[in-house]
Amino acid sequence: MGLELIRIFSIRKRALIDPADSLFRASRKNFSGIFQVLSDSPLETMKKLIALSLASSISLLSADSLAEKLKARAAQGSPKVTPEIKAEFADGIEAVRKSGIVDQAKKVGDKAPEFTLKNALGKEVSLADELKKGPVVLTWYRGGWCPYCNIAMAAMQEKLPEFKAAGASLIALTPELPDKALTTIEKNKLEFHVLTDLNHEVAADFGLVFKLTPEVEKRYRQFFDLKEFNGAEAGTDRLPLAATYVIGQDGTIKWAHLDADYRARAEPADIVAFLQNKK
Repeated sequence: MGLELIRIFSIRKRALIDPADSLFRASRKNFSGIFQVLSDSPLETMKKLIALSLASSISLLSADSLAEKLKARAAQGSPKVTPEIKAEFADGIEAVRKSGIVDQAKKVGDKAPEFTLKNALGKEVSLADELKKGPVVLTWYRGGWCPYCNIAMAAMQEKLPEFKAAGASLIALTPELPDKALTTIEKNKLEFHVLTDLNHEVAADFGLVFKLTPEVEKRYRQFFDLKEFNGAEAGTDRLPLAATYVIGQDGTIKWAHLDADYRARAEPADIVAFLQNKK
């Protein structure tokens, strides 16, 4: 019985990025049940505690989807973001939507533009070389300053073993300079390629670069300096869509997620399902 409890908690530890935090969240749901069983006999108490522990493990292993985590983050908000600023950000998203960039960007059936970029340590990685090994999941994140990007990258990392099991590799592109990208990698414990797309050149080839509205650009300047993250030549009025593609070994885009709203990201579980169905 003791060994079974150890095994349960071992599974829990392996399955989660932050087991302590997740255990706390799950245990809150089962706390009333734990108090209930303490009045039982020792044997009955042990049986029920094991059942509750197993239920918690199952709950933890079936963690919230990325969409749910992003929705929770949006609801959480920030004391710095006033209703006026929220309205300006919403208008910024609407402006991106109306620009038609989603319709103009590379889509399923298009040939993916070739690229060779450097990672945070200066090593070159090319799309062509990665495609020799299998399909490539290619995703963009705006920067480590973006909480939605950090949540999305952590979710991608969580699914990385499943991407690999399906024969695919994962590459994230970012306009962040290498030292900033390295901070993002370390913060989120990323184990896949994160490459700097200097001055948005590859993003432009994919048709993903859009202009911020003057109001959003001004607000960003209040909170941080985009030039510090992306370099002076990248500008402070441009960013890439947070797009995700699955590129087949023939270089053709097989699956795509494109959205004008930076809070909407590709669901890693959907990517895994697509890769598995293509095997």
